[in-house]
Formats: sequence, C-alpha cells, structure tokens
Amino acid sequence: MQVFEMDLGDQNSVKKFAQEYLKSGRGLDILINNAAIMACPETRVGPGWEAQFATNHLGHFTLSNELWPVLVDGGARVVSLTSTGHKISGIHFEDPQFTSGYDKWQAYGQAKTANSLFAVELDKRGADHGVRAFAVHPGGIMTGLQRHLTDEEMIASGWMDAEGTVREGFKTSEQGAATSVWAATSPILDGKGGVYCEDCDIALPTDPESPLARYAGVDAHAIDPESAARLWELSAELTGVNAVPDEGRETA
Repeated sequence: MQVFEMDLGDQNSVKKFAQEYLKSGRGLDILINNAAIMACPETRVGPGWEAQFATNHLGHFTLSNELWPVLVDGGARVVSLTSTGHKISGIHFEDPQFTSGYDKWQAYGQAKTANSLFAVELDKRGADHGVRAFAVHPGGIMTGLQRHLTDEEMIASGWMDAEGTVREGFKTSEQGAATSVWAATSPILDGKGGVYCEDCDIALPTDPESPLARYAGVDAHAIDPESAARLWELSAELTGVNAVPDEGRETA
C-alpha cells in the first residue's frame, strides 16, 4: 500500500498528488471522491475561493482531470459523493464564491449540487472512453463532517435529542459506505452513468408532496445537463484544468 498526502483545498497539493500517482505506474479502476467539509465558518482558500466549493468540488474536479490518463486506461468508475444537501441550493453562477454575503448552508448546498452535476458531465464526456461516473448520497452519518456544528444546532435540526442520542434513520459508517461501493462495483450499473444513487439504487426524482422530500430523491437542478456543462466550464476556467475531452457536444 502507498499513501500520498493531499489537501483538496490546495490546487497545487492536488496536482502534486496526481503527478505522484501517475509516476507510481499504478492503474486506477475506481476513484471515489469522498472527502468534504460542511457548514464551516467563512473560509477562503487559494485565490479567495469559498472553502466548501473549493474543497468539495474544485479539488475533486482537478484531481479527476489530472488522473484522466489512468482513468481511461482502467475504464474506471468515478463516484462523486453528494448528499441531500443538494436540496438546499443550486449553483450560484453569478457569485459562486459568496463574495456578496456568506451563508454556510447555502454554500454547502451549492457544493453538494456541484458534486452531483460533476458526475453528470464527467459521465457525458467519459462514456465513449469507458469511464462512467455516478453521484452518491451515502445517507446521514455522524462522522467528523459535523465538526463545525454545535450540539444545539444538531438538536434544533432534529439530528439528535438533548441527551445526545442520534435519531433513528442515521446510518453507521459501514452502511454509509455501502452505496459508494455499490456504485463503484455493481454490474447492475454496467452501461449506465451520470445518475444520482442512494440506498444502493438509482434514486427517483424528488416527490415534492412526500413528507420525505427533504431527505429522499434527487432534485432536478442536481442532474440538469445544461447546468452540469455550465459548471464544468466554470470549474475549468477557475482551475485552469480541463483534460477530459468534450467530443459528444455539438457546438454552434
């Protein structure tokens, strides 16, 4: 086993990691873009980027592009971890860095929508090369992701009671990993891609009339192909990275 250091919030660190991996001569059959931060205080990284968008999306965007040569060689599957946080917000295309006012949950929602849209566009670009991409909602899991939240916030959100007991419906880490593993390996998904998955299945569209609408299904804005293409171009402009060819899209 080899371990390389990488800071997803630092584009130079991401590129260094990718270069070291490519030099290692290893193949790559599965890439799971799992790491994230959530609802953090306003933080700026790199050239002033909002940290959740920069870490959760742009870091993985650059990593996947830089690793494109081995993804193609392996006919890889790329799993992009999103969440029901995508239901909070679409992409703030006019101000993705929240320069005119920061809201930690809007920023998190934008980043999770970006994770889903990234899978849509990567799959569109990669399918003819044998590379398929999937967005995965792992479920609610109590991990270090909540490090920026107080107990009072989590109680108010209904995630746990006043005694600290986590509400029914949250998953263990093993249960939370299940859909990522399924998306990365299941033959059921052969020939498919660009879909949003939850509970080891392709998710249904959100039913706005359902009492579970906030927690189940995928909102249309998170799988919209036009938004996915627009986000890709924005991400390429910001990072200066765009290794995955766009051979299937017609140009005017």
